Amino acid sequence: MKNTLQKNWKLFLLASLTLGLAPFNPPHIWGKIQWILGGNAFSGKDAMKAMDWFDVFLHGSPWILLLISSILILTQKKN
Repeated sequence: MKNTLQKNWKLFLLASLTLGLAPFNPPHIWGKIQWILGGNAFSGKDAMKAMDWFDVFLHGSPWILLLISSILILTQKKN
């Protein structure tokens, strides 16, 4: 599993730049992160629904995989 994450960093980068940012103007994931950090995610009439949380997962997962892959590559080179 660790080797797979390290070897596929190019795929994770491509997915982050396409799916992770789509739609591109402004990046969709950025709007969702602002929504969560702004406090509207848990209360009020603008609360995020299950579909919104799935959307965050969908657009955010390539970034998480890219981050994990980068950390594994960097820590491997130090050893």
